Amino acid sequence: MEAIKPFSSRLVVLPTENIDTDQIIPARFLKTTSAQGLGDSLFYDWRYDAEGKPRPEFILNQPQAQGVQILLAGHNFGAGSSREHAVWALTGFGFRAVISTYFADIFRNNALKNGLLPIQVDAETHRQLLSLAQEDPESHIRVDLEAQHIVLPDGRAVTFPIDGFARRCLLDGVDQLGYLLNMADQIAAYEAAYPQRVDTLSA
Repeated sequence: MEAIKPFSSRLVVLPTENIDTDQIIPARFLKTTSAQGLGDSLFYDWRYDAEGKPRPEFILNQPQAQGVQILLAGHNFGAGSSREHAVWALTGFGFRAVISTYFADIFRNNALKNGLLPIQVDAETHRQLLSLAQEDPESHIRVDLEAQHIVLPDGRAVTFPIDGFARRCLLDGVDQLGYLLNMADQIAAYEAAYPQRVDTLSA
């Protein structure tokens, strides 16, 4: 998992509210246990027609969406069933962060565990970002997880909430298991300092 260092990006705007995980990636793509290639299936039923041809009017099929790392989504993003594939599809397309006024809890947790930063902002900031993206599509937003804020083009910094442990893992580029493995030396030292008092091998 790639560590989230400060970065700047334009915005892809998808302001629809209540986008659920089945819209992010339809259930028929959940057979795989690998994240490889799932970016092609992101918002599949919105991106492609019945013949599998890209719909030119959909934002992700337009040239300005290519290379963008921040998705500006509507309220209640990621509702519905639990599926890590939704996060895998977003990161597979190239998104490193999603901004919304609210995230479904299960989606938020899956995002934090899989290297996608869910940035929750207040309604006024969200409206400002929507206006900014419409008026100047080339404008950039800076994301600084260490400082725990985003910086708008006018210099205003907006703080966002995030669990402290999840923040540490994202900054280090590790999942929960990776965090524990990185502490192997400390664990071994603790075990050596407190020798086992009960012989669990005896019958």
